[in-house]
Amino acid sequence: MKESRSASIQYFFRSQPALLFLVIGAFIIYPFFVDNYYIDIGFFFGIYALLGLSLNIVLGEVGLFDLGHAGFYAIGAYVTAIFNTKLGVPILALLPVSALAAALFAYVVCFPIIHLRGDYLLIVTIGMAEIIRLTLINNPFDLTGGPNGVFGIDFPAIGNIIVIDSSIEFYYLIWVIVALSIIGLIRLQNSRIGRAWNCIREDELAAGAGGIDVKSYKLLAFVLGAALAGVAGNVYASKLMAVSPESFTFWESCMLFCIVLIGGMGSIPGVLIGAAFISLFPEIFRPFAMYRMLVFGTVMILMMMFRPGGAWPRKRGGVEFTSLLTRMRQKDG
Repeated sequence: MKESRSASIQYFFRSQPALLFLVIGAFIIYPFFVDNYYIDIGFFFGIYALLGLSLNIVLGEVGLFDLGHAGFYAIGAYVTAIFNTKLGVPILALLPVSALAAALFAYVVCFPIIHLRGDYLLIVTIGMAEIIRLTLINNPFDLTGGPNGVFGIDFPAIGNIIVIDSSIEFYYLIWVIVALSIIGLIRLQNSRIGRAWNCIREDELAAGAGGIDVKSYKLLAFVLGAALAGVAGNVYASKLMAVSPESFTFWESCMLFCIVLIGGMGSIPGVLIGAAFISLFPEIFRPFAMYRMLVFGTVMILMMMFRPGGAWPRKRGGVEFTSLLTRMRQKDG
């Protein structure tokens, strides 16, 4: 019986490349079999996947509680909206600008609070996101449009040759960005930075005693996560051609937090599963709109009771703190 089970597990792992190609193929051909409504659902699945990946850097890799991640998302979206509508800067040129703006804001805001831990950091991040949202509502220097937001944002384009203005083109745009982000994050997980993050997550005090610059690595996680959220904000703003503070509330940060928890902290496939759950669940239960949040809450409770590690928890291969630290030092040597 044990041999049979072992053979099944080995077969599963051998078949993973085939499964991966099958999933990628399904994503590529999906828009050709559905109408624009379902293509847009696939687009927002991609947006939540990108945001989930960005929060996973902070929450999953380093173990820092961040319930204000929607604030970085808002900065990316509003920088795109303001620069495009006020100065006429092309959307694609604003993609790195949005990422840099969100990253710079994360550095400035998180630098004085990076020493906080657990629920203290959680509360501060909630306050940070609310400050951003209220600032957008108050329309400073007549830039953010107040509660109405900013309208008339252009589509992404390269001159008049390439213009991304249809649902299917936005679908492919966001999933290309998600794919590139996943490749980068996988390499990051296996790098010295990824191992340092894992050390900090396992035992912050011991990591500091072992020579790891804890503050710098935690700050780096916030900055990289914010940059990725800023990219998501750029694509979101260009797709909707408008932004408003209602899209970046505390509830949005909670959804991003749930994506990582449902999927599995630190797990990239888990984040995709969590994003699929968060983006597809409201559509599946749309006919039962009065009860869907009740079902959503019930599912969350059951997940925490019977699968607290998430739907696809990250397999860390039993790597312990001392092993991680040793591997870091070997790399340095």
